[in-house]
Amino acid sequence: MTGVIKKKTDKGFGFISVQGQDKDLFFHSKALVGVTFDELNEGDTVSFETEESPKGMNAVNVQRA
Repeated sequence: MTGVIKKKTDKGFGFISVQGQDKDLFFHSKALVGVTFDELNEGDTVSFETEESPKGMNAVNVQRA
């Protein structure tokens, strides 16, 4: 899947907006592949997979698209 970084926090996590979906996906800096958290900016397009967690769906294997 692909989406756009909607928001990043200074605590090492953020949210990805996916076209056609109402809810944004949570991602953590530990879920990044081939890029560091500081290299990503709000508005960047990323590709990722999803994974179920106790709090809902998360983005994993997040990388630049």
